[in-house]
Amino acid sequence: MARRYSIFRLVGEALRGHRRWEPAWRDPEPKPSYDVIVVGGGGHGLATAYYLAKNHGLRNVAVLEKGWIGSGNVGRNTTIIRSNYLLPGNIPFYEWSMQLWEGLEQDLNYNSMVSQRGVLNLFHSDSQRDAFVRRGNAMRLHGVDGEFLGRDDVRKLIPMADFDNARFPIRGGLLQRRGGTARHDAVAWGFARAADRLGVDILQNCEVVGIRRERGAVVGVDTTRGFIASRRVGLACAGNTSRVAALAGLRLPIESHVLQAFVSEGLKPLLPCVVTFGAGHFYISQSDKGGLVFGGSIDMYNSYAQRGNLPTVEEVCEEGVALFPCLSRVRVLRSWGGIMDMSMDGSPIIDRTPVDGLYLNAGWCYGGFKATPASGWCFAHLLATDQPYVAATAYRLDRFATGRLIDERGAGAQPNLH
Repeated sequence: MARRYSIFRLVGEALRGHRRWEPAWRDPEPKPSYDVIVVGGGGHGLATAYYLAKNHGLRNVAVLEKGWIGSGNVGRNTTIIRSNYLLPGNIPFYEWSMQLWEGLEQDLNYNSMVSQRGVLNLFHSDSQRDAFVRRGNAMRLHGVDGEFLGRDDVRKLIPMADFDNARFPIRGGLLQRRGGTARHDAVAWGFARAADRLGVDILQNCEVVGIRRERGAVVGVDTTRGFIASRRVGLACAGNTSRVAALAGLRLPIESHVLQAFVSEGLKPLLPCVVTFGAGHFYISQSDKGGLVFGGSIDMYNSYAQRGNLPTVEEVCEEGVALFPCLSRVRVLRSWGGIMDMSMDGSPIIDRTPVDGLYLNAGWCYGGFKATPASGWCFAHLLATDQPYVAATAYRLDRFATGRLIDERGAGAQPNLH
């Protein structure tokens, strides 16, 4: 079991040539049974296992990952964290996540590189201004920081932007200074290491190929490493949620789409914060290594492939250059695609399923990474107590039947708008 990190240990290991560091987490063989099985070893699954052990004392827990830790969406995103939402169903949840981010590194004893550099949403018309004022007021009524900036204030923050473009004039923006970025793979590694220290088994290369039921209740899962018994199974499979849920006979209100992201060559400091383009779907920040990290819309067709198409690359780059003309001279080094589990209203689901003992954490659309700590906290509470956590009470599966939708444009993609 990995020992605690500290400055004294770092100095000691440096003096020994860094030859005595142990693996960050174990690579155990599967046990015959567990109290809880979490399917999916991404950020949400690992956070769920960690909070099951820490908050609820459930340590006979397994996380099943079909690949390796960090191979899925948690290592394929643009690292943004924020809580600048509008609707009552979303604001408490994402603000709780933001508060967990602010203490995450101390809690996990791991440097996840949380950087509260701010998130600036630009607006370009009077109607957008009114919408952003409304969102900012809703945030402040819930105790969330939000600051309305005029044109001159935005120009001081990002003077390299094209303010005088006749088609996309920048008129101001909504700034959340507590928002920012975190290192995506470090978040996965931190949660994996912390969960392992509490006794959780992290089983890599262990794909779920079947969900066994007896008398309508879950009794375990069939995997590529054999059958593993458990009467509580939580699905945190992101873009593969529909396929895994189908193993239990469930059809979910979710579609899977590819979302591409890009990284440029390293540059000297250019962007002081995260910036989103109000005249299109484009967002950009600068990493600690100098690369510009940016992305845009999904690829508009259902797919399970972790790669995208060239028209979307062109669209994203065009929007970036429309906002920052200087980007026309910057080279893109690499791109990747993550499989997004798009819900029908653009908001997530954390709830029990109609199958007894089977629980669902899905539908994160564009917003999965920023939700990682709160998603794990709330899903762990549901798995341990069979009751929703107070911040996630709106994320019911049956809202698509009852009409209680959380239809927040900007939180995620609604299929009818694509």
